[in-house]
Amino acid sequence: MARELDRFSRGGDLVAVLGDWTAGEGPLYRKLADAVARAVDEGALAAGRRLPSERELARLLAVSRATVVAAYEELEARELLERKQGSGTRISDVARAVPADGRVSGGRAAATFQRLIDGPGSVISLACAADAGVPEVAEALEEVARYDLPGLLGDPGYQVRGLPALREAVADYYTGQGLPTSPDEVMITNGAHQALVLLSEVYLRGAATVAVEAPSWQPCLDVFRDAGAGVVPVPLDDEGIDERRLAAVLAEHRPSVLYVMPTFHNPAGVLMSDRRRRRVAELAARHDVAVIEDNAYAGCILAREDAPEIPAPLSAYLPAGVESVVVESLKAVWGGLRIGWIRGPRGLLQRCARRKALADLGGPLIEQAIAARLFPRLPEIVKTGSVERAERCDQAERLITEHLPGWTWRTPDGGSSLWLALPERDADVFAQIALRHGVEVIPGSTMDPTGAHDNYLRLPFMQEPQVLDELVRRLADAWGDLVRHGPGEEEPRARTIV
Repeated sequence: MARELDRFSRGGDLVAVLGDWTAGEGPLYRKLADAVARAVDEGALAAGRRLPSERELARLLAVSRATVVAAYEELEARELLERKQGSGTRISDVARAVPADGRVSGGRAAATFQRLIDGPGSVISLACAADAGVPEVAEALEEVARYDLPGLLGDPGYQVRGLPALREAVADYYTGQGLPTSPDEVMITNGAHQALVLLSEVYLRGAATVAVEAPSWQPCLDVFRDAGAGVVPVPLDDEGIDERRLAAVLAEHRPSVLYVMPTFHNPAGVLMSDRRRRRVAELAARHDVAVIEDNAYAGCILAREDAPEIPAPLSAYLPAGVESVVVESLKAVWGGLRIGWIRGPRGLLQRCARRKALADLGGPLIEQAIAARLFPRLPEIVKTGSVERAERCDQAERLITEHLPGWTWRTPDGGSSLWLALPERDADVFAQIALRHGVEVIPGSTMDPTGAHDNYLRLPFMQEPQVLDELVRRLADAWGDLVRHGPGEEEPRARTIV
């Protein structure tokens, strides 16, 4: 993928740009032509971009070749395509030049980010695995308004490192987990995502390389790609990142950073064992690689009798001299609170603070005051949420067992989703069939560049029970159509979503 011009010739990235192209009324070919035209108008497809062949695009979109032929003819009539023998199909030179559309070159998280931008829409989207907010947020808001607001208003309001009371609460939180921490080793961010953006800006300048788990969550991978870093995948097993493959990658590629999700990996739901954490710590020390430990899902526990005990953070296992940071958030409380943080060395946080000041001059203090009020209640919030989380997970597993026999998965140790394997089918193709049944699926190919999980998809189960029922019913209908008709059929046509 050295040349940007070749990016869409493979097809997969074009599918991500098209998004929910089957929505609305009209024949499929016209909706496809309109989606390509929108992408041109927005700057996602610039003049000269080569598009996939008719046969390849038909395979990727799970439609007949006739649909793609008709769409290309429609676009050619609009003077948006040029088709020449021997040089393929390209966006016409008459396509107007527009600024960059904001997507990450070579990234695979376009659908996830676009869903956040557009909102839920008419489909049931599997792009986001987030819980509804807990009632304690409202209680903490009332307390802040009553007791904390006068003091907050007396401050100019620019706290780049974060509200001192919240930094102290986070420091106590890690000290209680066996990782002694002082408030000046904590910086508050606008969610865990901003923490990763800041760390990538600090760590990944130049021709840097990041070792990551495969699979991994694609927005995180896009953050690294956007910083210009190369990504080297390392497979997972039931204990976490594969230690033998990790040793080989560290020795061969000498990455600048090792990025891992040891506590309830997203999307696999794996909890890295105590033994594996010790081994990873040994390898990081031996190869002198900085470690970014992303525990954004640490509070997403499943209340089960056989639930594994959560070890101390990976950073607690690392010997002195190995640079490491922990990234975490209040995702288990409410993603809309947008409270995350970095726990790390003072010097590193100083560099991150400069980048944060450039980005936003500091986060909102009222939200941070709410978070500080919530921290003492966090154990009870997590405990209560873990019961509901286990119930929703059990419901999802029952529904899939009943309606989608043959689909397989490993019951997660924690987290908010199931990592499902489809039998002998490409999840990218199934995603297109599912769209026409009103479900937006994020296929495994976006989460693992090796291709080892092309038949996987992530199913977030923290939906309302009736939505989960409807979700699995639609997936089962889509699966039935794929099995009966194959990926290249014109039918099923777009259906009305109620």
